[in-house]
Amino acid sequence: MQRRQLIQAAGALPLTALAPAAFSFDGPELYAGEKALYQAAQKEGLCVSFDTGPEWANWKALFREFKKRYPEIELTYNDIGSAATVLALEKTRRRPQADTAYYFAASAVDAAAKDVVAPFKPVNFEHLPPVFREAEGRWFTIHTLNIAFLVNRQLVKTVPTGWADLLRPEYRNAVVYLDPRTAGVGQVVAFAAAYAMGGSVDDVKPGTDYLGRLHAAGNVLRVEGTTPYAKFLKGEIPIWIGYENDGLKAKHVDGMGDALEVVIPREASVAAPYAISLVKNGPNPNAGKLWLNFTMSQAGQALFAQGFVRPAVPGVPLAADIAAKMPAAPQIRPLDVVKASARKAEVDRLWAEATVGR
Repeated sequence: MQRRQLIQAAGALPLTALAPAAFSFDGPELYAGEKALYQAAQKEGLCVSFDTGPEWANWKALFREFKKRYPEIELTYNDIGSAATVLALEKTRRRPQADTAYYFAASAVDAAAKDVVAPFKPVNFEHLPPVFREAEGRWFTIHTLNIAFLVNRQLVKTVPTGWADLLRPEYRNAVVYLDPRTAGVGQVVAFAAAYAMGGSVDDVKPGTDYLGRLHAAGNVLRVEGTTPYAKFLKGEIPIWIGYENDGLKAKHVDGMGDALEVVIPREASVAAPYAISLVKNGPNPNAGKLWLNFTMSQAGQALFAQGFVRPAVPGVPLAADIAAKMPAAPQIRPLDVVKASARKAEVDRLWAEATVGR
């Protein structure tokens, strides 16, 4: 069994988008029934949250504010990855150890199919796009990662604003992205390109054909097997087609500053959903529900945005400085991970045929 650690919440970003009363238990409820649920959760006193590593997606700030609002509930977590989380839930199904589980939504679909998660519809569930939630609430999206062009302006003279731009000769040997056969973000890139080229999650061939043209033009520097974040920070990559949050972190946290431009391509992009579930027969169900409601409240959703991932709930008010870093982008399409997961083998085959001729 994976080792669980008590949460260390020091150093979390300050909450600026909400009124001070929002996190005071003595103040207004975040949602109807919050106080009654907290009273029930106090009898359990603990919530075990699988795969919510504190340095990812600003979980440390959510931990801190949850504990501040609900001081009688201890939170513990592990950080093992999406697929490993599903495996751990399977292995412990007779005596579950976790109360909630967080993962890329494709793994959430897997967890629901294996019957290790329970139906629960948190606050704001009904506001999510239908493809961002399982109908009965066995999983639901809490934030997204969106495909963007991460452009090193010290290496690129003209910043591309769309997929069509990347085919120009001036971007020869400039573009890097991850292999769709080995990396989930590579699959998401293929679907984003498909939408941009007139396809969809049901018709990915326009996307793989586009990537084939990008290779044929000589504009692909290389295809990576794992995240090239460190290489990007070192200035080894002119243009990385990856996730928006990596670019915003590199720009605002890891020192790249104005040398980096983060571009949501004008034709289309795709929002990859990250989801969470209530574990079936978990040891602390009320505390688990309290935690899930908090992540889906406006308070919790605004904290995700401070970690450079976009809230799943539409219309969540954000502080002006946070909103400026993630401006509205109506061209972002919500990815249906059920359909996307079913097409993985097809994406692998079409991509290989278009790019390496195998």
